[in-house]
Amino acid sequence: MTIRNCELAYDDAGPDGPVPFVWGHGLSSSMASEDEFPLVDTSVLRSARRVVRYDARGHGRSGDLESSDDGRWDRLALDQVELIDALGLDRVAVGGASMGTATALHSAALLGDRLAGLVLVIPPTAWETRQEQARMYETMAAIVETKGVEPLIAGSASIAPPDPFVADTATFKARRAESLRATDPTRLAAVFRGATGADFPPEDAVAAIAVPTLILAWSGDPGHPVSTADRLADVMPNTEVSIASTMDELATWTSRVDGFLADL
Repeated sequence: MTIRNCELAYDDAGPDGPVPFVWGHGLSSSMASEDEFPLVDTSVLRSARRVVRYDARGHGRSGDLESSDDGRWDRLALDQVELIDALGLDRVAVGGASMGTATALHSAALLGDRLAGLVLVIPPTAWETRQEQARMYETMAAIVETKGVEPLIAGSASIAPPDPFVADTATFKARRAESLRATDPTRLAAVFRGATGADFPPEDAVAAIAVPTLILAWSGDPGHPVSTADRLADVMPNTEVSIASTMDELATWTSRVDGFLADL
């Protein structure tokens, strides 16, 4: 489907009835990547409701970023809301992982009273903590442009995974390396550079989001710190927060999201 002059690949499945759920993936991920390793299993969610997923601009089977600004989270929210409109959805719940969380927060203001709820999974760095992460993404983009992905893979080998994956570090690192190698380097550099200019909406705008909000974070990940989840919970008036530090806790996320959506 053509959305804001970009072909967006999307998947729309599940029965009509309850509030539809629109899900956005993380930076450098895609629908296909999430099918292989879902933090939240949308195949379970769509047994009870309509679930819309899509490859964000510059990712997966969707079209390229025309400029780095198109990779900013507020721009990606414009794509998301136009897709929601094009599919004829009225009242919706919106969520996502990392970049998908940030996109959902920007979409909230655009959707207004049409927003029924939010699911924010592994919220990334934001506000005061964003600048350092943005510099890192600029460095990563430059490395990929000049040397390819192998230096990134080698450089990340010494970085511990998020706490739920510590018991199987080798598998986590192998999966991360496979994902980087599977992505076209030009596109990968472009989305990294797009992320350098991205941030959450202003804090007062986030504080105005009053819909029920489920926040799922994990510990041990500087790129998705628990502090962001805590800050969102402090700022937003209607939140439920759960922090996963083990694989068993992570495994509850799908059922938590399913139950949360059922109550909207």
